[in-house]
Amino acid sequence: MNEMTKKRLLSMIALARKAGKLVAGEETCEKTIRGGTAHLVHVTNDASANTQKKFRNKSNYYDVPIYSLFSKEEISRHIGLHNRATFVITDENFARKIIEIAERL
Repeated sequence: MNEMTKKRLLSMIALARKAGKLVAGEETCEKTIRGGTAHLVHVTNDASANTQKKFRNKSNYYDVPIYSLFSKEEISRHIGLHNRATFVITDENFARKIIEIAERL
């Protein structure tokens, strides 16, 4: 992954968190996906196989884009929450911009 693109993605994710448009943690992410307010799901690339499968299945069922681009350490450092394997973006505009940047990889 290009270092500049990676920094830009992490900055957008951090901005979404500061704006209150990011939900982190398995249970709250599941509720958000089921509730229909999730616009993007991210599962860390070092999450357990069970967690990755569960969120891939939920994302497919509810038709929400899912990505696995960063590790727990990278995400935790940028969103200010310790040891989170999943997060959801609840704002359509933030999600669209993050997807746009991620697709350039």
